[in-house]
Amino acid sequence: MTSTAAAAGTTTEASGAADRRRWFALAIVMTAAFMDLVDVTIVNIALPTIKADEGATTGQIQWITAGYALAFAALLITGGRLGDIFGRKRLFLLGIMGFTVASALCGFAANPEMLVASRILQGGMAAMMVPQVLSIVHATFPAHERGKVFGLFGAIVGLGAVSGPLLGALLTEWNIAGLEWRPIFLINLPVGIAALILGSRVITESKAPTALKLDLVGVVLVTLAMLALVYPLTQGRENDWPVWGYVMMAASVVIVAVLIAYEKAKTRRDGSPLIELSLFRVKSFAAGIAVQTVFGITTGIFFLTWTLYMQMGLGWSALRAGLTGVPFSIAVSVAAGVSVQKLVPRFGRKVLQAGALTMAAGVLIYAFEAGHYGLGIASWQMALPLVVMGLGMGLIVAPLTDAVLSEVPREHAGSASGLINTVMQMGNALGLSLVSVVFFNVVEDHFAQGAGSAAFIDGFRNALLWAAAILVGIFLLMFALPKRAPQESPEEEKEGEITAGGTGTGGTSHDETRTGELIG
Repeated sequence: MTSTAAAAGTTTEASGAADRRRWFALAIVMTAAFMDLVDVTIVNIALPTIKADEGATTGQIQWITAGYALAFAALLITGGRLGDIFGRKRLFLLGIMGFTVASALCGFAANPEMLVASRILQGGMAAMMVPQVLSIVHATFPAHERGKVFGLFGAIVGLGAVSGPLLGALLTEWNIAGLEWRPIFLINLPVGIAALILGSRVITESKAPTALKLDLVGVVLVTLAMLALVYPLTQGRENDWPVWGYVMMAASVVIVAVLIAYEKAKTRRDGSPLIELSLFRVKSFAAGIAVQTVFGITTGIFFLTWTLYMQMGLGWSALRAGLTGVPFSIAVSVAAGVSVQKLVPRFGRKVLQAGALTMAAGVLIYAFEAGHYGLGIASWQMALPLVVMGLGMGLIVAPLTDAVLSEVPREHAGSASGLINTVMQMGNALGLSLVSVVFFNVVEDHFAQGAGSAAFIDGFRNALLWAAAILVGIFLLMFALPKRAPQESPEEEKEGEITAGGTGTGGTSHDETRTGELIG
């Protein structure tokens, strides 16, 4: 009896220790996810300061954001597969370490070129780190606890959306130790080092039993196709739109054709392509990918031009610009929660379409107010269009992944989710590159005509009109989505694990792919 009791006590003690360790592990991976979310939003608010302090060109300003998104998108699926093959903990820690080093390089960048290169490295390291987050949760937590965990992730996503611009504004405004904008990157150093040390101790290693093989040729072709399109759009204006730019954009189409042919051959050879082309036979998925891509373009255009308009056009401080965006962030969070819990179960696809039209209405209201009030516009006058836009975006972002995945076979849910994340980031990179066309072209022309700071208002309004037109296109594309997402039975939810090739998470449930979309 004594030995039995002792054994039981040891088991209970070990179980308690395991419980504590998995919650510590969750805190660490959530911190990493938060770092990535904040890093995407924290930079925008500091871009005008970086441009002024470092003498960066408009093209370099675009690359500081687009380079991160492009590297993240190109390596996201591969990062997940590397974790499946070599261990999620190992890749997570490698990603954290690389992300921290890249943050230091960004913070101490000697010139704009070094900052752009460091941001590209940072995006690549995020692609190693972020896909492991949900895989580690899946390997660490039993099924009955994951609902609570995903709820925490949702809160982190909302917190990241609100705190990123504010944190960036405060760090820039405070000018800590005379470092000006640099603390927005250097703040990652203590967080990353702590996560690296603690993560090595408390995170449990796991691998996928049947991981898909790497497709490095596919990665190279995707990257080349995006660069051939994004580079001339970003640099073309500064070079007076040379012939080589048009040649590169035409070449991107050829590269995509080569990519498709290669992916088909890769599928026949070993069944592990970077892009599962069979998914595009599902009409709702193909339309959803188009929606995600175009939506990424819209957000890429809006957020960069909005920041430049407020700080360089209106002459506002980074802090005032950051505080002005708070109503937008709150509206997104509120609408996202209501859409998933209350509206989509009743009205289905109509909620997403209402979101697109609502967001377009907010954009048009903003365009009207920017023209009507001119340089004298106040923060409170921007609140109405920002809240309307935020409500529209919230109705779209939360339920969109479910709608896109609703008709995808379960065995391909991981690959599909990863592809959704990837095209969203690629769309964002493309949108950032298009800022040269829809914003800087107008600003430059109107400056030449003596418009002064009002040129930024004209450029911003032009960008808003483009965004509104794109959102109407998104509304039309959404007709190809299913009217309602099919509801899974409890038995289906308990089915075996699936092998992911998308977020890179081996054994990813459908709920996890939804959360992965928010994180990615």
